[in-house]
Amino acid sequence: MAMPINVTSTSNNMDTLSRNELIGFVNECLGLTYNKVEQMCTGAAYCQMIHILWPGKLPLKKVKFEAKGLEHVYINNWKILQDSFKKLHIDKDVPIQRLVKGRFQDNFEFLQWFYKFFTINDSGDHDDYDPVAARGGQIQARAAPAAVRSPAARPAKKTVPDAAAATGDKLIKPPVKKTAPAAAAVSNNVKRSGSNSNAEVKRLEGNVNELTLTVEGLEKERDFYFQKLRDIEVICQEKEGDEVFSSFVAQIIEVLYATEDGFGPAEEEGEGEEEAEVDEEEQEEY
Repeated sequence: MAMPINVTSTSNNMDTLSRNELIGFVNECLGLTYNKVEQMCTGAAYCQMIHILWPGKLPLKKVKFEAKGLEHVYINNWKILQDSFKKLHIDKDVPIQRLVKGRFQDNFEFLQWFYKFFTINDSGDHDDYDPVAARGGQIQARAAPAAVRSPAARPAKKTVPDAAAATGDKLIKPPVKKTAPAAAAVSNNVKRSGSNSNAEVKRLEGNVNELTLTVEGLEKERDFYFQKLRDIEVICQEKEGDEVFSSFVAQIIEVLYATEDGFGPAEEEGEGEEEAEVDEEEQEEY
């Protein structure tokens, strides 16, 4: 396998995948059943995905997949990943102390970067790779719930007719308790309604989380550019009395302070409201 292609995380080159799409990508690659981004805090999944691309560069046997809640084990997994990054000359800072805390935002950002890195470097020549066997059976696929297992697997119970035949006694039918069909139908409808409501709540919670992340990103970007404009304003104010730059600085100041309809300074709008209130009070007095 060729040496890795490094990827730089920027808002322009990162794919905007949702958390569910990113977790689905991890589960598909590794045969896992993760359902939250926070579960990536163990570092184990990243180790195995590097192992898929460069098997000889990471000792997968040392990685622990099933150490739930053991932060020191998570740190060891991340250090194994970090060592492989150094061997492969992957230029990426790994904030281990933040990632092992299991906070959503830190792990979501790192997973976004890793998805981009993996897809760029994946040649697709690992179809015969068995992820469960490669990690020694750690975290196998979940078994089917007992409610849906095949009835043939259960031992057959001895029926009443068999017992009667063995003893030669006459079979007496036990009374059958009849249930009201209407009540059963209502119960089923309530169950279906409840499951649909839960699914809708989960979907809406996912939408809210995605919107929250979008808003946070926009606020960071807004603050970044505002600070840039503020720095430019300070420089212009320092050069206002300079004869050489006075004309140039005046043009920049004019652009900085220019306003458009609906985008006036908040203070001016507040003063206008106060003046309107004063006028109304004066009219009431008269």
